[in-house]
Amino acid sequence: MIVLTGGAGFIGSCFLKTLNDEGFYDVIIVDTLGSDLKWKNLLGKRYREIMSPQRFREQCLGDKLDRAVDTIVHLGACSTTTERDADFLYDNNTRYSIDIATSASHNSIRMIYASSAAVYGLGEQGYADWLGVTLRPLNMYGYSKLLFDVWTRKNGLDGEYTGLRYFNVYGPNEYHKGDMASMIYKAFGQISGRGALRLFRSTTSDYPDGGQMRDFIYVKDVCRVMWKIFENKDIRGIYNLGTGAPRTWNDLAAATFSAMGRNPNIEYADMPDSLRGQYQNHTCADMTTLASVLPGIRYTSLEEGVYDYITGYLATENIYF
Repeated sequence: MIVLTGGAGFIGSCFLKTLNDEGFYDVIIVDTLGSDLKWKNLLGKRYREIMSPQRFREQCLGDKLDRAVDTIVHLGACSTTTERDADFLYDNNTRYSIDIATSASHNSIRMIYASSAAVYGLGEQGYADWLGVTLRPLNMYGYSKLLFDVWTRKNGLDGEYTGLRYFNVYGPNEYHKGDMASMIYKAFGQISGRGALRLFRSTTSDYPDGGQMRDFIYVKDVCRVMWKIFENKDIRGIYNLGTGAPRTWNDLAAATFSAMGRNPNIEYADMPDSLRGQYQNHTCADMTTLASVLPGIRYTSLEEGVYDYITGYLATENIYF
């Protein structure tokens, strides 16, 4: 039996489809559906039940996990980078993960969990996944993820568990994420509505307007890698999960206009003061560690991924994966 926290969310629901496609249906979804349309991410998928995060935490704390559980895939967290309630993020992202990990260790349950590229902050020390406590995240979300990574290493559990530092993931089933949805999803909406896409002007001479770079990775690639890790119980530790090939916002814009069959129409706006000084002009996953245990993986190019996302989902009546 598999427990999938965040199973109704973006990456979680896509990985649930991967599990179903591979013949795994005995899955407990741990999530809160709320009042938005996140529940639609579960349509057409098979699982045992939906459990509230509070109930699952109580089971972990009371050592009452179902004895049939052999793997916990822990993707559930508050991923809002603008969330200011540090106590909430520490409890929801860090302490909750520690409670799950402690129970999993006591019961010899395997755990695969979501970390984040947000732990790297401005990337002053680079983006190598062996970096730890000296990193300086830009927000409390990133810090809450870093604290759990540090805790696993301090307690020797990085030798038991697998953590994945996701970079800029995009693709179907992210529609409930609001401001945290990918720029591709937002771009499709802007271009459909007003025929133009707005990007931030650069704040440094090192990068032209729209030339700031991100390591974009398609959610289908993320799920392929997660499945390979799920299959191979010997893959343990903390790994970056990006492509290692960063692209510019202008590249993303061009790919989006192309997939929509339109000529590029980009407008550049000044960056808000709230972002100046903490805006990442360049991110790039160091994929050395993951490539050493999963060699030969081909990642979908930005153009291929954006085309598939738009023509296969956003521009269709059935937008869910």
